[in-house]
Amino acid sequence: MNFLLLLLLFSALIYAQKPRARDLGIPFAGTPGYFNAITDVLGVEVGHSTIISGNDTNIAGKGAVRTGVTAIFPRGKKFSPVYANWYSLNGNGEMTGTTWVTESGFLETPIMITNTNSVGIVRDAVLKWYVDTDWYHGEDWWYTYPVVAETYDGFLNDIYGFHVKEKHVLEAINKTSSGKVEEGNVGGGTGMRCLGFKGGIGTSSRLVNIKDSIYTVGVLVQSNFGSKKNLTIAGVPVGEELKDTLNYELKMAPRSRQKEGDGSIIVIVATDAPLLPHQLKRIAQRVPLGIGIVGGRGSNGSGDIFLAFSTANEKAFNRDNTVIVQTFSNDLITPFFEATVQSVEEAIINAMVAAETMEGNNGNKAYALPHDLLIQILKKYKRID
Repeated sequence: MNFLLLLLLFSALIYAQKPRARDLGIPFAGTPGYFNAITDVLGVEVGHSTIISGNDTNIAGKGAVRTGVTAIFPRGKKFSPVYANWYSLNGNGEMTGTTWVTESGFLETPIMITNTNSVGIVRDAVLKWYVDTDWYHGEDWWYTYPVVAETYDGFLNDIYGFHVKEKHVLEAINKTSSGKVEEGNVGGGTGMRCLGFKGGIGTSSRLVNIKDSIYTVGVLVQSNFGSKKNLTIAGVPVGEELKDTLNYELKMAPRSRQKEGDGSIIVIVATDAPLLPHQLKRIAQRVPLGIGIVGGRGSNGSGDIFLAFSTANEKAFNRDNTVIVQTFSNDLITPFFEATVQSVEEAIINAMVAAETMEGNNGNKAYALPHDLLIQILKKYKRID
């Protein structure tokens, strides 16, 4: 067996053994799907491009690169628009394409997530990918508005070096798959911090039983928000308990107006339940409840932007003909609100549990949430045995 194969097997083993929140015994309400991920919604695919290179420096363009791109395809890599809508808790951030999502009721594109300064190049690369792959099935005239969201990773990443390139967008797209979703320091979440510790990508899902039929709600977050003092896990004031624990080191950074609690979180909610765009808006509006449970406050400097889509009604998008679609009564929607809140809460904690200590630009360092201390605190409060 050659060395490269051994290395790949070792890496796969490490990834398979990487703990998630439930592995630490953290209790959560609700029943998750098989992967406890957004990909439990059939057809959803996720891929990452992770860019880690360079050493600390104070020269823009020559610093440590700790960033990336995450891609989400609602029905795999094919043009198949889904009903969708979006909501913002605090709008100090960006998610392109949302005006047309609201106006039309459809999401026609994949969802891309990256850092603040790379939204433009990611959007342009997606447009070029449409041309190269004939995304619109031979139509000779089309217009589209790619959905690209961001959070700011300038604490660890040389963000003004503009290191995300077209090749990274294509890598994230080409790596999309169903099944397990890598979490923590990956993709767009590579250089992110959350509630005083290292953050990043997290995911979770819930099963919903409606009249003896099982539906799924899945969530993916890019988590980069909040103050350590507000961190709450399983109802326990973990941030206060860890107030004397080192959570980051700031060695050198440009003058900044950033205040404690500033940052952002992008949340994508998927479901296979037959919900119409106005109902998906209601789903997206419940995302802040999950964020609040773990300690988010929607700070002035935070971009808290959420999008929800449904993979049901696959034939709903039709340019020429009248179509018939199914939908749930509003009287049946409350369990989906609960599933959304539960999934958001767990996805954020999954991101923090998976994230590892990272040193980045200017020698700045963000520390991982200490698993051993967290378990001790949860035992102290009798949340786990």
